[in-house]
Amino acid sequence: MCRFIGAGAVVLASLATAHAGDPPRGFVDASTVVPDLVVEMRYTTAQNFVGRPIPGYKAPRCLLTRQAAKALQCAADDLRPRGYVLKAYDCYRPQRAVNAFVAWGRNLRDEKMKSQFYPEVEKRNLFRDSYIASRSGHSRGSTIDLTIVPIAQKEEASRPTPSDVRACDSKAGVRSDDGSADMGTGFDCFSLKSHTLTGKVSPAQRENRQLLRSAMRGCGFYNNPSEWWHYTLRGEPYPERYFDFPVE
Repeated sequence: MCRFIGAGAVVLASLATAHAGDPPRGFVDASTVVPDLVVEMRYTTAQNFVGRPIPGYKAPRCLLTRQAAKALQCAADDLRPRGYVLKAYDCYRPQRAVNAFVAWGRNLRDEKMKSQFYPEVEKRNLFRDSYIASRSGHSRGSTIDLTIVPIAQKEEASRPTPSDVRACDSKAGVRSDDGSADMGTGFDCFSLKSHTLTGKVSPAQRENRQLLRSAMRGCGFYNNPSEWWHYTLRGEPYPERYFDFPVE
């Protein structure tokens, strides 16, 4: 889940700044701009920290503002000669999905995915530690959660990740393998090991993170330092709007 922007009171579906209905004309399917983008939208499945499909995700599509998609194309073009393609885990996120995460976070009895996604974090601390909040930059349409995949493993990375998810901060080969480069943790891992520049991962894992970071920064994105997978476009076109149209 990328770490949400800011913390605050629970905001339900009636958010004044949320806009339901059809996507604005400025949104595109990123796969039409980056044809070799591997898309594994985790929130359309039960393969996530909640353990079930998330409201608002009706199709595995990576929707982004046109500006963000063009910047992503730039990063993909930079990485391809280096032997890598990009893989997206989450792109635009409807506000209703954010609301569902907030509701889940408040239900302290539901911890069925704890051992896989937040093995060392107490669920009651997820709001305090800013893993969950009432708004997400994803809902503005210019934030993406992603990784890199060796071109030779693109076919493998295009298949659904095995459902037997194991601890996200375990060693590679122990945690579930989705065909991507080894970043030291899995996606959506609530752990200090997920901090982009942490010293708790190996030199090779840091090098993989830096490769992604360099390509994305060079094309206009900035990273959330608490999550190696989370990038937002600088100068995003909708900095104050939180949309709620479904992904379909």
